[in-house]
Amino acid sequence: MEFMSVNLWSVLVAAIATMAIGFLWYSPILFARPWMVLMGYDPDDKAKLAEMQKGAGKLYVISFVASLVAAFVLSKIIFGLAINSALYGLKVGFAVWLGFVATVQLTDSLFSKKPAKLFLINTGYQLVCYLAMGAMIGAWAPR
Repeated sequence: MEFMSVNLWSVLVAAIATMAIGFLWYSPILFARPWMVLMGYDPDDKAKLAEMQKGAGKLYVISFVASLVAAFVLSKIIFGLAINSALYGLKVGFAVWLGFVATVQLTDSLFSKKPAKLFLINTGYQLVCYLAMGAMIGAWAPR
């Protein structure tokens, strides 16, 4: 299924993958606790955590839509460059992350005076997502 020369299945799978990566990345297994502390939340405050979880559904939906947009745009770039392999898709994903995501997040982090460790956690997540999206979209590109 294609739209504007974009394989919509690859966009959907890539967006779902970013959500799965996010659930793992920001889980207690990896970075939940340090992220919460750096964001100013008390990870041991069960009442506050429960309150945060109540409104999370809407945030996840909006985040998923943002992931769909990112995957669609990355797919257009990969198609325009005539990439048709996971390796080259991964390279394009890295370049897009480095040129647009990391630089914007770095500027935000500097001017909002956020801790460097918070920048690394959040931008590291985006790096993994863009690598995964690029590899998936590149692998599913028309040959």
